[in-house]
Amino acid sequence: MDDFLIYLRLGFDHITDPRGYDHILFVIALCAVYIIREWRQVLILVTAFTIGHSITLALATLQLIHYKTALVELLIPVTILITAISNFFFRDTKQRKFTSRKLSGRSWRYGLALSFGLIHGMGFSNYLRSLLGREADIIGPLLAFNIGLEIGQLVIVILILLIAYGLLDILKTSRLRWTLIISGIVAGMALSLIINNTYLSDLLK
Repeated sequence: MDDFLIYLRLGFDHITDPRGYDHILFVIALCAVYIIREWRQVLILVTAFTIGHSITLALATLQLIHYKTALVELLIPVTILITAISNFFFRDTKQRKFTSRKLSGRSWRYGLALSFGLIHGMGFSNYLRSLLGREADIIGPLLAFNIGLEIGQLVIVILILLIAYGLLDILKTSRLRWTLIISGIVAGMALSLIINNTYLSDLLK
């Protein structure tokens, strides 16, 4: 049980660590278009991301898939940038008319979160494998680490929704302005990570 709690804490610390803020930026970009009253949509979105990164986290940790670590480290900020830019074109469902046969403007975001979760899961596995070393039993640590990631992820989501609530519902800030500002900041930081990525620099030489 002690080992389980250790890896759970490591998972939580990994996703909430400000020094490795790329995963934090992605979660912020995912939630930037939502308000606290839309927590059900956020829950579905986060679940889609969870499913994605859980799959590749498990497969990569168990060494059932192989990939270039440097490439994944480049793709992660790319997913952040794409998600942030997509927020600029997001339209609130209240502004649109739908029939039961049509998917809402939010539905494609679930597929995006799932797909990009696959990439982030490989990034998580890099850190977990460095912790495991030659440890024989990795199933327990894998489960604990993943649960820790989810707890940390939910903390980030709750904080973002509370900040949005304070600005939009209490201070009456424009929802569009909030979305554009937060998405612009995230996009700028993601672009900086891409430009300074060593793998990309080597490709361009």
